Amino acid sequence: MLHTLIVGLGRSGRGLHAPSLAKARAAARGLFAPGPVMGHDPLQPGAEGVTAVPSLEEAARRLPPRSTVVHLCTPPHLRAEPLERLARLGYRMVVVEKPLALDLAELAAIARLRRRWGLRLTVATPWTASALSARLLAVHRSGVFGRLRTLTVLQHKPRFTRTLESSGHPTAFDVEVPHALAVAVALAGDAEVAGAELDDMAFDGIRLPGLGAARMDLVHHTGVLTRIESDLTSPLRERRIVLEFDEAVLTGHYPCSDADHTAQLTVAAHGRGPTRSVFTDDALTAFWHRCYARFAQPARDLGDLPVHVEAVRLLAEAKDLCSARAAEQEVESAVGA
Repeated sequence: MLHTLIVGLGRSGRGLHAPSLAKARAAARGLFAPGPVMGHDPLQPGAEGVTAVPSLEEAARRLPPRSTVVHLCTPPHLRAEPLERLARLGYRMVVVEKPLALDLAELAAIARLRRRWGLRLTVATPWTASALSARLLAVHRSGVFGRLRTLTVLQHKPRFTRTLESSGHPTAFDVEVPHALAVAVALAGDAEVAGAELDDMAFDGIRLPGLGAARMDLVHHTGVLTRIESDLTSPLRERRIVLEFDEAVLTGHYPCSDADHTAQLTVAAHGRGPTRSVFTDDALTAFWHRCYARFAQPARDLGDLPVHVEAVRLLAEAKDLCSARAAEQEVESAVGA
């Protein structure tokens, strides 16, 4: 059975990991070790159901690192350094809050640490464990509607207050888009970035560069075209995915918040009326069960880590395109002035 240590008790650690993990522990007692979930964060208070420890060294003294799963919920720009500290203390199983890294340099540093210390890493993107994603993947693999041609994901929600309060995410690409990218790569394979755009967030006389909205177009090596849009200034919440096949269009809606864990899927096949299904989809709780069940077994493969590595590469490419475009616009503006 496996113990738990949450490193970082901000929004992700305290508000997402801890409560959903409590549900997973209650439903699968034989998988999770009895006793407290430990947490460490020098800047944040403890969380409900979490026993705070003053240091990582104290956590390692209280529970055996080799049978403890670490939830690394530090801000995205703080990954490699705490990961190395954890590895030196003997921890080997780590769940990293998305995204895995913010750039290719950090990704390379994490890869070196993984190889050096034999780390078993996974990334907390619950859409990969979603019941909706599983249905979409099953339809795609069956070939019942022919070839998958296009994939569109819309991730919209108002995020003004949290963006202003936290500097953990440097661009809108780093907030919601990693969820969509993981699903897109799992469905359609590796890709190249065909286009990318970033908008600023502006309200109450405040302007936050690159944190308003993100758009990305991908061309997968399989020929599928993907469009991902994430508007963090939208007045409405929406997490919609649309798959266009030769002979049908599938439209899915992921749960938008912790208030309701249900998803919906509409199938509009050519020549037939649409059918709609509504079903339970507590993806994050399901993700913990799948993740811990894998860690409980001897290491055999990388799991879905390659999907997240590809997602970081695509995010980095999209950011580079946006930075290059912004630099060109600055030059044009200076010349015009």
